[in-house]
Amino acid sequence: MSIVCLESLTFGLGHLVRAADALGERLTLLTRDRSYYTYELERLPAEALDVVETDTFDVDGLTALLERSPRPRGLISSTDTWTLVAAELAERLGLPGLDPAVLRLTRDKSAVRRRLYEAGLTRGRAVPVTGAGPEAAEALLKEPGLPAVLKDTAGTGSQNVWLVRDPAELDAVLAEAARREFRGRLFAEPYFAGPVYSAETLGWDGRTRLLGVSSRLMSPEPYFREEITAFPVAFPEPRRAALERWLGDVLAAVGYTDRFAHVEFVLTADGPEIVEINPRIGGALVGEGLCRALGVNVYEALVEAALGRRPALMDAEPPGGPAVAFVLGYPAAPGVFTGVAGLERLAGLPGSPAWYPVRSVGDPVEHLADSRGYAGIVYAEGETAELATHHAVAAANALRVLTEPVAPPAAAGGGGGADGG
Repeated sequence: MSIVCLESLTFGLGHLVRAADALGERLTLLTRDRSYYTYELERLPAEALDVVETDTFDVDGLTALLERSPRPRGLISSTDTWTLVAAELAERLGLPGLDPAVLRLTRDKSAVRRRLYEAGLTRGRAVPVTGAGPEAAEALLKEPGLPAVLKDTAGTGSQNVWLVRDPAELDAVLAEAARREFRGRLFAEPYFAGPVYSAETLGWDGRTRLLGVSSRLMSPEPYFREEITAFPVAFPEPRRAALERWLGDVLAAVGYTDRFAHVEFVLTADGPEIVEINPRIGGALVGEGLCRALGVNVYEALVEAALGRRPALMDAEPPGGPAVAFVLGYPAAPGVFTGVAGLERLAGLPGSPAWYPVRSVGDPVEHLADSRGYAGIVYAEGETAELATHHAVAAANALRVLTEPVAPPAAAGGGGGADGG
C-alpha cells in the first residue's frame, strides 16, 4: 500500500482511486464495513484498490496493521467522524499531516466560534449551556439572546441542532436536549439569518484558493435539514474576491491553512457569518460536483496533499464544465425503506438526471428533521447553477421515496405461526 484512506465519504471513492492511479500510487481503504461503499465498489474493477476491514477506531490496532505492511506514504481522511483518529495515526506513523491540535479545534464548533470572535471575524460569541432548568434559560436569554441556535460542539449532519425563537421554545429545547446524547457538549450562539452557502476551498502554505461556492437550500424553520445544493454560485467578481479574502482570514485564524475545507456560512444583511468549518472535502455529491463543474479530478489534490506535496490545483486554471445541482431524497414518513418509485422517468428529463442511492431496501428511516433521513440523491446538470437546480428539482419531483410503517412487536404468548393454529 502507498496511500491509505481511513474510511471515506459515501461518494467519491472512484474518483480517489483514479486520482491515486494517475499519480502512480496504490490506494488502500481501511473500513469497518465494506458494504457501506457498495455503490462505489460495484463500479470499480475488483483489483482497483485494496480493501481491509478492521476496527477503524482502534488507533493501536491500526498502527500495528500499517507497521506490519510496507509503510504507507500518505494517509487520507475525509470524514468528520474519523478526523481525529486519522490525525493521531498520521502522527504516530510520521506521515505528512496537519497539526492534531488544529484538527481538534476545527472539530469543536464552540472553540471555533470563540477563536473567530477574538479575531473580530464574527459578531457572535459561543455560550456554554449548563443545565436545563429556569436558571439556564434565564442565562441564555441574556446571552446570546433570542433568536439563538443550540447545538452539539462536535455534531455532524445537522443533528442535535435547534433554533430557538421565543422563551417557550427555549424551555422545550432545553428539556429535549437533556434527554439526548452528544458527541461533544451543548452550547448556544446567535442565529444569523440569511441564505446559507458552503465555500469549497483548497489551501497550501498559508494561501487559500476558493474553488467555488455551493448554495445550500434548507428546510423551513425551525429545522436545519439540507435539501438542495447547486455549484457554482455565480457571485460578481468583486464579491467573490472579497469572500476568498474573508475565508482565508477565517481559516488562518484557526490555523487551518492547508488542504481542502468545506466552510458553511450565512450571507446576512451585515456580511458573511460562519456556521462551521469542516476540515475536509464536502460530503454528499459536493466532490462529484467539483470534479464535473471544474473539469478536473479534484481528488488528485487530496492525494498530493496526503503525500505532503503542493497540489497542482492550487495554481492550475481548470477547463470548467457544466454547473451541477442535487436534491436530497427524503421519504414522506419514517419507517422501513422499500424503494424509489419513478426512476424510469429520469431518462426523459433534461439535465441528465441520475439517482445516487444511500440506503438499501430494508433500512430503517427514523429521523426526517435532519440529514439522517435521506435515502438517496437526485443529481442533474445545466449551463448555470440556477438551471441545474431547476433540472434537479424537476427530476426529484418525479420520484417518491417509499417507506412502510415499522411492524409492531408480536404479542407475547398465544399459538404458533400462521400455519400453526
